[in-house]
Amino acid sequence: MKYKCILFDCDGVIVDSESISNLTLIEMAQTVGVTLTEEFVMDHFLGKSLAFCFKYIQDQANQKLPANFETEFRDRTFHAFKTRLQPIPGIHALLNKIDIDYCVASNGPREKIIVNLTTVHLLDKFEGKIFSAYDINSWKPNPELYLHAAKKMGYSIADCVVIEDSPAGVQAALAGGFAVFGYINAHNKVAFEEMKIPVFDNMEQLDQLLT
Repeated sequence: MKYKCILFDCDGVIVDSESISNLTLIEMAQTVGVTLTEEFVMDHFLGKSLAFCFKYIQDQANQKLPANFETEFRDRTFHAFKTRLQPIPGIHALLNKIDIDYCVASNGPREKIIVNLTTVHLLDKFEGKIFSAYDINSWKPNPELYLHAAKKMGYSIADCVVIEDSPAGVQAALAGGFAVFGYINAHNKVAFEEMKIPVFDNMEQLDQLLT
């Protein structure tokens, strides 16, 4: 293998959570009079911090968001994750096959990452290898999370590769000096082409890219 450690994003790479989060965000925005479409959310919020998303909604609403806005969002999404969340197709087989180290580095809170991995029966694969932006108070597209994860895993930047599905995450990886592969979908394909990074659309292709 060319690389010694894989730094996985979580949402949209390990778990198929984007549609759940997006629908909840759209519903929550509507409660303060802001109309968002799923396409807009995918194009503008994918990979961004929740604070970024909430600020946009607050600015559009021209009023402060309710004090419990984030708590309600977390409660709604956590419940939906526990009942509806699915793994990205092929991720189980990939993790069982690869023989190099790996971890997960996500903008989400640690509790959310653990809930997601538990729901899709992957927590055992990432025990002791979970890194949250909330732990260091720095969110993608800033590179600090990936730099932190690599350091804690004990690998140099050159030994690592980042797997991302969002332009913000790719920006973070590139800014940190990492190699990065993009998991493409209908919303990120054009952006990834412009970024000129290697891309794949199923986990079998990723296995081939890693060799």
